[in-house]
Amino acid sequence: MARIVMKFGGTSVADLDRIKNVARHVKREVDAGHEVAVVVSAMSGKTNELVGWVQNMPKVSGANHSIYDAREYDAVVASGEQVTSGLLAIALQAMGINARSWQGWQIPIRTDNAHGAARILEIDGGEMVRRMKEGQVAVVAGFQGLGPDNRLSTLGRGGSDTSAVAIAAAVKADRCDIYTDVDGVYTTDPRIEPKARRLKKIAFEEMLEMASLGAKVLQVRSVELAMVFKVRTFVRSSFEDPDAPGMGDLLNPPGTLICDEEEIVEQEVVTGIAYAKDEAQISLRRLDDRPGVSAAIFGPLAESHINVDMIVQNISEDGSKTDMTFTVPSGDAEKALRVLGENKEKIGYDVVQSESGLVKVSVIGVGMRSHAGVAATAFRALAEKGINIKAITTSEIKISILIDGPYAELAVRTLHSCYGLDKS
Repeated sequence: MARIVMKFGGTSVADLDRIKNVARHVKREVDAGHEVAVVVSAMSGKTNELVGWVQNMPKVSGANHSIYDAREYDAVVASGEQVTSGLLAIALQAMGINARSWQGWQIPIRTDNAHGAARILEIDGGEMVRRMKEGQVAVVAGFQGLGPDNRLSTLGRGGSDTSAVAIAAAVKADRCDIYTDVDGVYTTDPRIEPKARRLKKIAFEEMLEMASLGAKVLQVRSVELAMVFKVRTFVRSSFEDPDAPGMGDLLNPPGTLICDEEEIVEQEVVTGIAYAKDEAQISLRRLDDRPGVSAAIFGPLAESHINVDMIVQNISEDGSKTDMTFTVPSGDAEKALRVLGENKEKIGYDVVQSESGLVKVSVIGVGMRSHAGVAATAFRALAEKGINIKAITTSEIKISILIDGPYAELAVRTLHSCYGLDKS
C-alpha cells in the first residue's frame, strides 16, 4: 500500500522490553501491507557511555593530553546503533517477520569526511528498495555513514533523525514517522506551560525555526532535509499501544504532521513559543564605523567554530563609532572572549563586555507574514509583567527576544497566553 520509514530514538529502544514494543509497532505496519524501513538510535545512555570511554582513553593510556583520532571516535560511538539494529531484527524475526539489519556502510550512506559531525552526500538505496519490495523489513543503524576515506562516519548528536529523513527521501517513502518519548510537537514546552497544545500540523519552516531555537523534538538538519525533499514527517509516541485504534491510520496517524505550508488550511498567526537557555551576550564598545569591521569580528569566531546568533549594531550620533552586540552559547563565551582578545588590534574596539545566564525566547508562525502588530503584542505583554528586553531580532516568521534567565518561564507562559495558544 505505502512505503514507510519509521525511526525510533534511544528512549524507545532503551531495553529489550522496549525493543520488543518497537517490533510490535513495525509489525502493525507490515501486517497492513506496507513496505517498511526502520531507523534506530543507540539504546538510551549508550552513546554517552561510549563517548566517555573515548574521551578517557588517552588518560588511561598515560598520554599527557586528551586528543584522540576522530575516525576512531566514530568507529567506537557508531557501535551503539549497530547493537540496536541487530537486536530489533532478531525481535522481528521472532515474530515471523522477514527482517535484516543494515549498517550505514552497507547501504551505503555516503558522507563527507567531517568525522563526528559528517553531512550526508548521497544514499544509494537501490538494493534496500529491492528487498523491501520483496517483503523484507530493513532495520538501519542510524547516525552513521561511510566517509570518502572509506571509514565509518557519524552525523552528530540526534543524527538518527537525519538518517531517517534522508533514507525516506532516497527511497521515495510516502511518509517518515519519527517515534520518540513525546506524542507530537506542542505549542511550547508542556513542562513549563501545562496548557500547551499538541499541534495537528506544522509547516516545515516553522518546525525548522522551533528546532533551531530550542525545541528538542527533532534535529535541525533532519527538518532541513525534510523541507528540501518535501518528506511528509510525523512525530509520534512509541509508548502508545501499537494496536490502539487509529495507530495504523495511513493518512492521518496520531501525532504531529510536519508538512508543506500549502497543506495547512487554517494557518494560525503564531504557531508556537520556543526558548533556549544559557545564552551569553558579548558587546564590543566604540568600534570604528568602517568597512570590514564586521568581518574582522565574526570571521575569527567562525574559524573557531563559535556559533553566533543575535547581532545588534548601534551607530553613534556622528557616525564615527559603533557598538556591536551579539549572543553565543554560554559554553562558548570564554572561548569567544579569548578569540576577540587575540584579534583586538585588527578589530579596533575600545572595551569588551559580557553577560551570561540569559535566555532567548522566540515567537514563531508563518501567519506572521500577513499580520501586523505581532511584535507589539509580545513587547506589551512582557512589559506588563516587568520583563526587560535586552535584544531583539526578527525574520518573516519569528521574533526572538533576549531576557534575563530568571524570567524565562514567566516569559514563555506570558507569550503563550497573549497569542491565545492556551485555548483549544
